[in-house]
Amino acid sequence: MWGDSTPHLLVWLPLSLTSTSHCGLTPFIQEKKTLEDWPQSSQAEEMSTIRSFEGFQPVSLKQEGDDQAFETDHLSAKEEDPDTLSGLRQISRLPSMTGSSLCPNPYHRPYSSRKYFVTRPGTIETAMEDLKGHIAKTSGETIQGFWLLTEIDHWNNEKERILLVTDKTLLICKYDFIMLSCVQLQRIPLSAVYRICLGKFSFPGMSLDKRQGEGLRIYWGSPEQQSLLSRWNPWSTEVPYATFTEHPVKYTSEKFIEICKLSGFTCKLIPAIRNAHKNSTGCEGGKGLIVLTEPILIETYTGLMSFIGNRNKLGYALARGSIGF
Repeated sequence: MWGDSTPHLLVWLPLSLTSTSHCGLTPFIQEKKTLEDWPQSSQAEEMSTIRSFEGFQPVSLKQEGDDQAFETDHLSAKEEDPDTLSGLRQISRLPSMTGSSLCPNPYHRPYSSRKYFVTRPGTIETAMEDLKGHIAKTSGETIQGFWLLTEIDHWNNEKERILLVTDKTLLICKYDFIMLSCVQLQRIPLSAVYRICLGKFSFPGMSLDKRQGEGLRIYWGSPEQQSLLSRWNPWSTEVPYATFTEHPVKYTSEKFIEICKLSGFTCKLIPAIRNAHKNSTGCEGGKGLIVLTEPILIETYTGLMSFIGNRNKLGYALARGSIGF
């Protein structure tokens, strides 16, 4: 029985047959020693092809080898220099500078503003040229400035608007920045404006949709004379005032800082209104205009419609797919 296995034992352990035992346990022990010696001979021969490739090293297949490799990766604190360990701890505790160094300047964040069609190259310039041509053909008035602002209606809905101030008229334009065409143009005589309010927005105590920030409200009629139907109609065009705030794309470039600045629009509007009052027959010296600094009240209570519309920017021309605005 053992004669068949003798040549194999001579290959692995040439001295394995020098001792014999009558109980038959010695061959078993000798075979066990042969298996233990397997990584030293046969494994070296089979891994010779792997060693021929650069970057490869033979790895032990023993189960306890994984634990040994893991332990060698993490050196014990007893074998390391205390100064080295303290230096590594200090480095690991340093805060990450990635977040603060990504966008230190608002002008370096173009991706969030590219979804607004008004920021596309040549879009706002085309809108200005269209409105200049329209005014030249219809009234021939002198344009004193263009502004891109956000109108807030009496239901707290945001709407993207272009404002023009001439020597006689304030024009509020709803412009389609996708099709590059004027959709709606509202003309307000400057001589009819009698009050301007500047201040922060305020809401009733139970309002669910409140906004922060400051705005400008222009009155050319009395709110007390507004009908109940127009007050509770979100699409009413008979509201005798208009409320504006700065456009979200104000800080995308130097150009939009100028045309989206609410203070710049106010500085041009007030003198134009005073001059229009002075030239009109009803008021002299611009005494008919009242400029107040007080909170701007927006009477919305539930505000569900404005909450959905403003959160999704439905009042702006955005790259949103097939959803209208």
